[in-house]
Amino acid sequence: MARESAFVGELDQFDQRIIEALSEDGRMSITDLAARVGLSKTPCQLRFRRLLSEGFIEGFKPVLNPSKMQLDHIAFVEVKLSNTREDALKSFNDAVKKIREVEECHMIAGRFDYLLKVRTRDIGRYRRVLGERISTLPHVANTSTNVAMETVKEAWDRIGSSLP
Repeated sequence: MARESAFVGELDQFDQRIIEALSEDGRMSITDLAARVGLSKTPCQLRFRRLLSEGFIEGFKPVLNPSKMQLDHIAFVEVKLSNTREDALKSFNDAVKKIREVEECHMIAGRFDYLLKVRTRDIGRYRRVLGERISTLPHVANTSTNVAMETVKEAWDRIGSSLP
């Protein structure tokens, strides 16, 4: 929660409007963005560049449709490590980043150490990724899989709607 208030505290209402507008359409022109947020073109462009240079906006990328790419199978994998010393964590972190099917990896405070979001074509492909790649990562003691039945909301769908 402290991070959220620090994040929002550094942004005024125009900055927040710029981020919200770009989260909905990252390809809009500066002219359209300026009109949408209620600024003239030059101040809007200066704010946009500042948001980029200060790291509030890290870049732009296409939003892919996983269904069109036949990547409908999502599994969340709980990973428990046999060793959680810093060198073991670094070893795991470096190795998991190399698995293309791992869409997200989060270190967790709780009954397991990591939560992975894995996207594949089907359960068969997932089973191979789990057995041949995830289970063989450094220091993996055991895993537990939860399969998503339906995706209701993806991350950052509407970041702007969460800004005050």
